[in-house]
Amino acid sequence: MTEQKTPPVVLVDGSSYLFRAYHALPPLTTSKNHPTGAIKGVIAMIRRLEQDFPGSKLVVVFDAKGKTFRHDLYEDYKANRPPMPEDLAIQIEPIHQMVKAMGLPLLIVGGVEADDVIGTLANEATSKGIDVVVSTGDKDMAQLVSDHVTLINTMTETRMDWDGVVEKFGVRPDQIIDYLALVGDKVDNIPGVNKCGPKTAVKWLEAYDSLNGVMEHAGEIKGKIGEYLREAIETLPLSQELATIKMDVELDFGLEDLQERQQNDEDLLALFREYELRGWTAELEAKASEATREDRNENSGNQSNTATSAPAPTEKRYSVITDQKELDEWVARLKQSDLFAFDTETTSLRYMSAEVVGVSFAIETGEAAYVPFGHDYMGAPEQLDRDQVLAQLKPLLEDANLKKVGQNLKYDKNVLANHDICLEGIAEDTMVESYVLNSVSSRHDMDTLARNYLDEETITFESIAGKGAKQLTFNQLELEKAGPYAAEDADITLRLHQVLRPQLAATGKLQSVYEDIDLPLVPVLSRMEQRGILIKANTLRQHSQELAERMAELEKEAHDVAGEKFNLGSPKQLQAIFYEKMGLPVIKKTPKGAPSTAEPVLQELAHEHELPRLILEHRSLSKLKSTYTDTLPELIHHRTGRVHTSYHQAVTATGRLSSSEPNLQNIPVRTDQGRRIRQAFIAEEGSKLIAADYSQIELRIMAHLSEDKGLLTAFEHGEDIHKATAAEVFGVALEDVNGDQRRSAKAINFGLIYGMSAFGLARQLDVERKVAQQYIDRYFERYPGVLQYMDNIRKQAHDDGYVETLFGRRLYLPEINARNKQLQQAAERTAINAPMQGTAADIIKRAMIEVDSWLRKEHATNASMTMQVHDELIIEVREEFLEEVKKGLVQRMSAAASLKVPLLVEAGTGNNWDEAH
Repeated sequence: MTEQKTPPVVLVDGSSYLFRAYHALPPLTTSKNHPTGAIKGVIAMIRRLEQDFPGSKLVVVFDAKGKTFRHDLYEDYKANRPPMPEDLAIQIEPIHQMVKAMGLPLLIVGGVEADDVIGTLANEATSKGIDVVVSTGDKDMAQLVSDHVTLINTMTETRMDWDGVVEKFGVRPDQIIDYLALVGDKVDNIPGVNKCGPKTAVKWLEAYDSLNGVMEHAGEIKGKIGEYLREAIETLPLSQELATIKMDVELDFGLEDLQERQQNDEDLLALFREYELRGWTAELEAKASEATREDRNENSGNQSNTATSAPAPTEKRYSVITDQKELDEWVARLKQSDLFAFDTETTSLRYMSAEVVGVSFAIETGEAAYVPFGHDYMGAPEQLDRDQVLAQLKPLLEDANLKKVGQNLKYDKNVLANHDICLEGIAEDTMVESYVLNSVSSRHDMDTLARNYLDEETITFESIAGKGAKQLTFNQLELEKAGPYAAEDADITLRLHQVLRPQLAATGKLQSVYEDIDLPLVPVLSRMEQRGILIKANTLRQHSQELAERMAELEKEAHDVAGEKFNLGSPKQLQAIFYEKMGLPVIKKTPKGAPSTAEPVLQELAHEHELPRLILEHRSLSKLKSTYTDTLPELIHHRTGRVHTSYHQAVTATGRLSSSEPNLQNIPVRTDQGRRIRQAFIAEEGSKLIAADYSQIELRIMAHLSEDKGLLTAFEHGEDIHKATAAEVFGVALEDVNGDQRRSAKAINFGLIYGMSAFGLARQLDVERKVAQQYIDRYFERYPGVLQYMDNIRKQAHDDGYVETLFGRRLYLPEINARNKQLQQAAERTAINAPMQGTAADIIKRAMIEVDSWLRKEHATNASMTMQVHDELIIEVREEFLEEVKKGLVQRMSAAASLKVPLLVEAGTGNNWDEAH
C-alpha cells in the first residue's frame, strides 16, 4: 500500500494579484460607480485555486499599510512608487471581506511585506516535509523555489519549478537574490548596478556563481560596465539585503493555527450582490435555493424542478450526433421539453447568404448535442443528410408552442429562412436579456456574458478556426473541434438564461421592457431584414461619379489655397500646412502631442479659414461616396435584388436600434447629398413608400416628464414649439418671430435636452458665451418645470447610478460620481437626455410591434415594413391600399404611448424615400 501524499499548502500573494488584476481587467464598476475590476480578478483567482487544489490548506496574504523593516535599512526604498490609485485602494477592503466570508485565513502582518510572511510559512512547511505552492505574479518569489516549493501564476496559467526558474531567468533559484541585487529594481528603488541588465547579470553569475564572487572579481571586468560595477560595490550588499525575502519573521501563529472555517454563504452572497458580481451571486442563490428545496423535500416529500439560476454543472456531457436513432431520441425529448436552447452553426455571418452546417440543442444544463450535416473538409466523417435532418426538425422549429431560447435568435431565424424554415416559439434571447438588464456594463456576446455571469471561459471561435485571412469557415472545421464548441454554445445559452431571467424579474420594470418591447421585436426585425429594400443602382452610380468630380474640384481648390499639392487625407501633411506653413492656431493636440486635425478642430478653424472648410467638405463627400454611393450597389443581393441591412438591438446605450451593411442611421438628413442618396431607395413597381415620422418626439417627452405648463400648453394648442420658445426667449409676439430667431430657439430647445452648456450653445449660435447664458436663463425662467426636471434627474442619477425611461428601461451611468469632473459632467448630460432618447426608442419599438402585427393580419400581401431610421418607419405598400395603410399606420404610431401631450406623426408618400420623407 503506497503512502498517500499530503496535499500542498497554497500560499496566495494577494497584493501581487491586486495590482495585476487592476491593470489586466477593464475598468469594471457597479451601477453605483464602485470599481470592481480588482475585486473580480483577485476573487476569481482565489476561487480558481480552490478548484485546482482540492483538499489543500489555502492561505491569503496581503501587505500591511505603512513602512517595513526595509525602509529602516534604506530610507528611499520604494520611493519611486506612485501612490495607489484611489479606485484601487477602495477595492481592498471588499476583497478582505470576501476572503473572510469564504472562510480562508487572511494574513496582514505589520512591519514586513506579504513576501516575507509567505517565505516564513513556506520555510515552516518544507521543514515539516509539506510541499508548498506559492500563487504569485512577483518575480522576486522565484528565490523561494526548491524541490518542495513551486510558483504558480493563475493569471498567466504558468507554473515554475527549479528548471522553470533556470529557463526563465537563466540562473538557479539560489542565485535569484544575487541576480536581483545586480539588476536592481526601479519600482522598488533597489540600487543595483547601473546599466546592468538581466543578460549581464546572468553572464556574471555563470562566471562567478554568486554576488560575492562577482564582487571579488570586479577588477577583472572591463569596459564601462566594469566601472559601474566597481562604483556599486559599496551598495551591493544593501541591494542584496533589500531583495532577500525573510524566512524567519516572528509570527504569533504557525501553519497548524491557520485553519479554514466554513464558508459564510449569507455574508458572501450579500457582498457579491453589493458589488454586482452576478455569476457568483446566481451560483450562491442557486445553492441557497437548493438547500431550501432539500429542507422542504425532507419535511414534506414534495419535489420542485424549477431552476432559478445556473450553477456550473459538475460534469459536461456533450455529444456529436451522427446516428439517426440518437437524433430521434433527442427530437422526442425536445418535443416534451418546457424550453430548449437552440443554436445554428453556419457558413457565414451574412444571414442572407449563410447556409446551416449543423444545429445544437440543450434541455438541461451540462448536457448538449451537436448535429452536424454540412462539414465537407477532406476526410470528414459521414454525417446525417442535411435535408432529412432539417425536414425532421422543421415541425419543432416552426411550432410556436415549443419554447426556444437562443443567443441572438434573430440571426438563426434569418438563416433558417434560407432553408424554408420559419422559426417560431422564440421565448427567450440571452443577448436581449443581457442588454435589457444593463446596456452599458459590457458587450453582449456569448463569450463575454459567460465570463461575466457564469465566471466561465468558453471555447472561442478563433481558438478552433484561426484568425484573419486563414480563418476557416465552420463547414471546414473538424468535428472533434466543432462538436464541443457548438454543443457548448447551447449549454452556455441555457445557463445564461437561467441566471439572467431572474435578475430581470427582480429589477424594476425590466421584465416588462424585455417581455413587452425588446423580445417581441426580435421576429419583427427579422421580417424587416428578410424583406429588405429596393435600391436603384444606376442613380447611386451617377451620384458617385458626381461626387468624385466635386471632390476633384475641392482638391484643386485646397491645393490653390495652400500654394502646393498635398494629400488631403494625410494628417501629417495637413499638420505641416495648417500649423507650420499657414500658422493656424493650435486648438487641440493628439495624445502624442501633435496638433490635431480632427473634425471638431477643423469645424472650429473653418469659421475663420478657407482651407479647413474645403477639407471638411472633401471629407464629408468622401465618406458619403465610400459608405453609400459606391457601397450600396455592391450590397444588392443576387437572389432578391434588394439590400438587406442588419438591425442591432444590443449596441446603443439608450435602447435605440442601430444598423449595418448599410448603416441607415447615418445618412445625412438635411443636406442635398443625403436627399440624393434617399432618392435611390425605391418601391417596387405598382407600390409606393410611406415614411411616417414622429414630430419633435423628444421635446414632447420632455414636456411629459417635466410637466412644465408652458411646454404642455404649447403642444396642446398645436403651436410651433420652436416659434413658441423664440417668442418666450426673445420677448416678441408669436407672429413676429423671424426665421433666425426660430432657428436659434430650435438650437436652444434641442441643445438643452442634450444638456448643452452656455459655452456649447454659444459656439452653435455663433454668439458670445454671455449672450448664450442669457438665452438659457430666459428659457428656464419661462419653462421652470424643465429646470426642475433637470435638477431632479441629476440628483436621482447621482443617488441611484442610473436613470429610467417612461417604460422602465434603465441606463446605468458608471461615471456619474467620478472624481474627474469632466467625466461626471458628461454623465450628467447623458442623465438628462437618456430618459427622452430612451423613451423615444421604446415608443417606436412598441409602434413597430403593433404595426407588424396589424399588417400581417390585414395586409400580409399588400404592405410590409422595410426600414426603421431614428424616429421614422418606412412601409412599402401596393398603390391601391396606400391611403388605407397610411391612415392605419399613423393611428397606430400615435397610439404607441400615452403622454400628457399629443404624439404627432407626420406621414408622406412617394416612389422613393426622399419623396415620402
